[in-house]
Amino acid sequence: MIEMDKSTKRETIVKRIAKEFEDGYYVNLGVGMPSLVANYLPEGVNILLHGENGMLGMGEHVPVEEGEEFNCVDAGGAPVKVIPGGAFFDSCTAFAMARGGHLDCTVLGALEVDQEGNLANWWIPGVRMPGMGGAMDLVVGAKRVIVAMEHTAKGGAVKILKKCGLPLTAVGCVDTIVTELGFFKVSPEGLVIEEINPNVTVEEVQAVTEAELIVPEGGPKPMF
Repeated sequence: MIEMDKSTKRETIVKRIAKEFEDGYYVNLGVGMPSLVANYLPEGVNILLHGENGMLGMGEHVPVEEGEEFNCVDAGGAPVKVIPGGAFFDSCTAFAMARGGHLDCTVLGALEVDQEGNLANWWIPGVRMPGMGGAMDLVVGAKRVIVAMEHTAKGGAVKILKKCGLPLTAVGCVDTIVTELGFFKVSPEGLVIEEINPNVTVEEVQAVTEAELIVPEGGPKPMF
């Protein structure tokens, strides 16, 4: 199995997800790794990034120097730019956009996801957590849900399962899973490995995946 450091894994994942957006899309990027997708959008693709804290038209993240003050942040509190024409509003309006089906896509992380598209991303046993936040609204309201996550948890624990064991955020909501090892599509038949990191084999990916992978005819395409 290929050895990758955390930063390389994250960059591989977000670069691949950035290719999924079309010009004019309205997109919500979750806190953490998903938010980095904004830094890798292909040239010529202009999308409107939505923040559930009350923003439409977020730009790239801004590196913050020690002691520097900033006023514009994403939902996770990270400083961001605003594109020309960007708009600000209250959180109620932001969630009305999500619940009303106005987002073309949302990208968020997961603790567990399974071959039926069920998502668990808000609670770890024995750990005090703030709750699922707006994730349940986003995954139910968005037209497409992409999970961005490292393929396994710390210690090698499997995260792509036949059936989630943790409390669910939503049922059957996930369309696509992107990890450093591959690009997976949730289908009525199961989990299809459409693309694979060219440095690994399907057998190696299956070995760290509980869900049974469906391999398309001719094999998966290379991710990059």
